[in-house]
Amino acid sequence: MKLMKHRAALVAAIAAGTLLAGPALAQTAPPAMISVTGEATVSVPPDLAQIDAGVTTEAKTAREASDANNAAMGKVLLALKGAGIEEKDYQTSRLSLQPESAPNRTAGPATIVGYRASNRVTIRLRDVTKVSSAIDTLVGAGANDIGGINFTVSQASKLLDDAREQAIADARRKAEIYAKAAGVTLGAPLSISEGSTPVPIPYRRMAAGMAAAAPVAQGEETLQVTVAVSWAIKQAGQ
Repeated sequence: MKLMKHRAALVAAIAAGTLLAGPALAQTAPPAMISVTGEATVSVPPDLAQIDAGVTTEAKTAREASDANNAAMGKVLLALKGAGIEEKDYQTSRLSLQPESAPNRTAGPATIVGYRASNRVTIRLRDVTKVSSAIDTLVGAGANDIGGINFTVSQASKLLDDAREQAIADARRKAEIYAKAAGVTLGAPLSISEGSTPVPIPYRRMAAGMAAAAPVAQGEETLQVTVAVSWAIKQAGQ
């Protein structure tokens, strides 16, 4: 008899717990929604350019290679200043001094026959029409490695404002298609998150001899904005 009473009490407790847990589960269940991604792009001419240039020198000793390199880079920096480029717009990006070894055809340590010193500088141009003349200045001053030319847009975020509106419209269009196909009605947006991906325009590395005669086409830069939007599904009677 006592065992039956215990079982009855246990069943009642489980039933009561289920009734109490029901509203809690209902409260934590995610709302019905449709999640989509909207995209839009805008193409604009770049207004900033960045050039990576360097001077490489070789000598028998590390000191000779380093001194020759410092003197050569000093001429390059003076030429940039003389071309009207402000000092805040160029800076050293890399320095290196490495030994040069002779081909080793036998076992044993390599024989050092000289040293190679390298000094690279990054130049920012606020007028993209001056890229060719800046390259000519660099080459004329002794830079023997020109490369890594990139064009960018300085006010990319402001230029993306129209694209943001278009991306939201694109997301709504997609969500309405899904809602119609599913036989439901689209409600208000529950969440909106953005991911912008401006696409850089790279320019191939080229030797100094080619750089002086090579035309530079700035083209256009494509800016893309992507938004992820979750739309609520209207319940019947809402």
